[in-house]
Amino acid sequence: LLALALARPASAAPDGASRRAEALKRLLEVFGIEDPPAPPAHVKQPPQYMVDLFNAVANADGVTKNPGVLEGNTVRSFLDKTHSEKMHFLFVLSSVAKNEKILTAELHLFRLWPRASDGPRRHHFCQVSVYQVLDKTRPEAPEGRKLLATRLLALQGSGWEVFAITQAVRDWTEDESSNQGLLVSVQSLGGGPPDAPGVRFASGRDHHESKKPMLVLFTDDGRRGASLPTGAFPGASRGLPMTLPRASGPRSTRSLDRLQPCQRHPLSVDFEEIGWSGWIISPRGYNAYHCKGACPFPLGENMRPTNHATVQSIINALKLSEGVSSPCCVPDKLYSINLLYFDDDENVVLKQYDDMVAGSCGCH
Repeated sequence: LLALALARPASAAPDGASRRAEALKRLLEVFGIEDPPAPPAHVKQPPQYMVDLFNAVANADGVTKNPGVLEGNTVRSFLDKTHSEKMHFLFVLSSVAKNEKILTAELHLFRLWPRASDGPRRHHFCQVSVYQVLDKTRPEAPEGRKLLATRLLALQGSGWEVFAITQAVRDWTEDESSNQGLLVSVQSLGGGPPDAPGVRFASGRDHHESKKPMLVLFTDDGRRGASLPTGAFPGASRGLPMTLPRASGPRSTRSLDRLQPCQRHPLSVDFEEIGWSGWIISPRGYNAYHCKGACPFPLGENMRPTNHATVQSIINALKLSEGVSSPCCVPDKLYSINLLYFDDDENVVLKQYDDMVAGSCGCH
């Protein structure tokens, strides 16, 4: 249906526009999206962590190369909404679907290089604690916060620090009103404030966007693929050229296609042509491939037939039963793809979709 809608201009048939609209609606359903998000209002760079994660999981065309990297099938990133210089952070989680299971939640804070010290330090380490705020009117009070994570950090150093805060985020997704934010405190080993300058983290206000506090959620939305074999697609980025097959053609060509043995052919999905390039970051498109060709008797091993297909082929060839057709040429191995995109709130999401690429074809 997608190939039909995109291969023909709307003027090719009276119902061309409605067919295209229906095709794109069905495609959105495949990707689990109700409506295409609007492109970001301004040029926005995705967090480098999300880009690196996409590159670790997928090839340039989005096809999964390392199936074991992701926990679940969705990774969501959220930037701090307080824009405060203080270590009080708030992340709005309204875009998390009700059916998504929170597997892991991480607070990512960028640690800045310490300022030059005026004198020697008594301690070389400090304690960093992350609290769930229970009462935003008195977050510093013991009853106004709940300890989530704590660790010792050397006073020298720079880079990302990651804290697990899974239970707090699960609480927030069950009761949105309970989300009062997070509080991070830094103390010396003696329990008081650290010796100046101490450990400092980038805030959401005055630092570059690449260093802003970020919440990362690893979730699973419950979608599952078919029972066909899946896995990493070897050499996916070196696939055949992405050319969209036409739905119609000369009768002699179509007849020739039916005489060709069952095999895999290119099938391009171009997100720019579909009109989704404004909100999809990567990839720009991918090669879904499709299966086409005949499954004539006798079925050779190269056609990867099932036992059922072999029996069906024999019954069809010997005309032992009326109305039994020859086996069909269909995918017998499917691969997943990954999309990195902006959602409606301009948060960056990495989502993996099963059964999107035909890895090989066989007679079934």
